Amino acid sequence: MSEAARSLLQRWGASFRKGTDFDSWGQLVEAIDEYQILARHLQKEAQSQPNNSEFTEDQKKTLAKIATCLELRSAALQGPFRKQESTQSQEEFKLEDLKKLEPILKNILSYNKEFPFDVQPVPPRKILAPGEEEDLEFEEDEEEGGAGAGSPDAFPARIPGANEGTLLPRLPSEPGMTLLTLKIEKIGLKDAGQCIDPYITVSVKDLNGIDLTPVQDTPVASRKEDTYVHFNVDIEIQKHVEKLTKGAAIFFEFKHYKPKKRFTSTKCFAFMEMDEIKPGPIVIELYKKPTDFKRKKLQLLTKKPLYLHLHQTLHKE
Repeated sequence: MSEAARSLLQRWGASFRKGTDFDSWGQLVEAIDEYQILARHLQKEAQSQPNNSEFTEDQKKTLAKIATCLELRSAALQGPFRKQESTQSQEEFKLEDLKKLEPILKNILSYNKEFPFDVQPVPPRKILAPGEEEDLEFEEDEEEGGAGAGSPDAFPARIPGANEGTLLPRLPSEPGMTLLTLKIEKIGLKDAGQCIDPYITVSVKDLNGIDLTPVQDTPVASRKEDTYVHFNVDIEIQKHVEKLTKGAAIFFEFKHYKPKKRFTSTKCFAFMEMDEIKPGPIVIELYKKPTDFKRKKLQLLTKKPLYLHLHQTLHKE
């Protein structure tokens, strides 16, 4: 086993145990967070190119099925709020079922038995290698385009139901804790009217670019007008403000579909930091891709007065 594979398996195993521990203790919000973040990492590995992976194609299929089971358990904990496109009902997938997968994940390099559950990997997504998007998007002008790829797993292919988004309900309130609702009102772009099926991916990252909450996609924009794409949609941040780590930021990646290339591209991104969380309207600047979750090399998208327009609402018991 290579050092890279050993390190991955140790991290995944720790995350798996952390999620099942939260689950068994009844800390369902934390369990959902951990399951969805781990599922995302496993899906990313399962879709990696053979020369960039420590795992065989069969092993990657097993990783993808484990990711599906994590999503199913997460959906079961969320009850009726989310619909899963699966023949297996959410209620069927129990914690004791999920725990059967821990030894499979731990021993993935030698596992050669039939997978214990009849599940299928989630639909594959188009994931571009760093630099690949630059080749595909040469037609964009210098001001709006920028070079390189966005976050490595930020390019989902168009699949049925994608236009509906993946928004999550507000978390249960806790005494003394604050929840944040962000209304995405509109985004200003000079070529707003040309964007096809635009939507925004919202994520909360720590200083190292690691997800702190499940990633959410808005539905496709409600309308386009002049230099604005309008959304008017509420995003419920999936962690109490007081529990967000120091230096965390909320990211907004604007994406649109390119029919000639048959993939969804990140056009630009914006972010707000913790000291910007306060009730009322806020406008934030737009930056060129690739999305820089570590906020080290930021470059404004345009000199024009075009921004992402948000409205914040804080809920405290």
